[in-house]
Amino acid sequence: MQVAGIRRVGDRVEVIEAGEPRKLAGDEVLLEVMAAGVGNWDEFVRVGGWDVGARPPMALGVEAAGTVTAVGDAVSDWAPGDAVMTHPLPLRDQGTWAPRLIAPARLLARKPDGTSWEAAAAFPVPALTAEQVLTDVLSIRAGEHLLVNGASGVTGGLLVALAVLRGAQVTATAGPSSQQRVSALGARDVIDYHDQDWPEHVRAITEGHGVAAAASAAPGGAASAIRAVTDGGRLATITSDPPVEQRGITVSSVYVRPDGRQLRDLATRFGGGQLEIPVAATYRLADAARALAQATGGHARGAIVLVP
Repeated sequence: MQVAGIRRVGDRVEVIEAGEPRKLAGDEVLLEVMAAGVGNWDEFVRVGGWDVGARPPMALGVEAAGTVTAVGDAVSDWAPGDAVMTHPLPLRDQGTWAPRLIAPARLLARKPDGTSWEAAAAFPVPALTAEQVLTDVLSIRAGEHLLVNGASGVTGGLLVALAVLRGAQVTATAGPSSQQRVSALGARDVIDYHDQDWPEHVRAITEGHGVAAAASAAPGGAASAIRAVTDGGRLATITSDPPVEQRGITVSSVYVRPDGRQLRDLATRFGGGQLEIPVAATYRLADAARALAQATGGHARGAIVLVP
């Protein structure tokens, strides 16, 4: 089986030969991968910065959408032919940049009808990240004022949409080309992050108090975002750049974790049109290195996806 991955930690991504999937354990399913997401998190795996449970030589990739082709003896919730999506960590065999994938059945969610394979493949990691920031870390409540820094990205957009669904008042930062889309997601105010004084603009919107909580999805942006948070507030960053705690503000650095229940709940909202995944580009497995370069370049206006 040919996959897109690495022979050794730190190697360039290329097409390599991997063994066929092994016999399934009782709690596993075998998927025919229809599409797989690509994100900057895959670069962390490539260079050894994220242990995903497998060792090179290996296919990269930690999210996918596909069709169930076989199930383990203990699996009763899924059957061959089911269309699903998953964030299947720790990896049981290979990563998702492959024609076939072994995944734990408990980490599957049904792919919504009418959703493209590409959008479904790019949904699990950013959607779970956004949900875990808002629910598990910030505990956002209806009526609270939330700042989303970096709302033009895929995860940032989901942070805005999910917070609005919770009844939060959302102020967001985004570039000029993304401000209309972020406003359409429900942000009450959208500020251009190119303005170095944007945290002061956020404070002005809140009559000088600052926001109760902030979620930073902009690389290197957490140190600016904390300036807009009220004393004793909360800040979560998903880009590994937590600033020093100050003014009684609780600071958290958030890393996504697999959660099948959360993913299934999010998939329901995805299928109902409450959440969206804009897809910027689709590549073949043979072009996975180019796909990863675009995903880590910071200029893609949407998700990057691989298809077999």
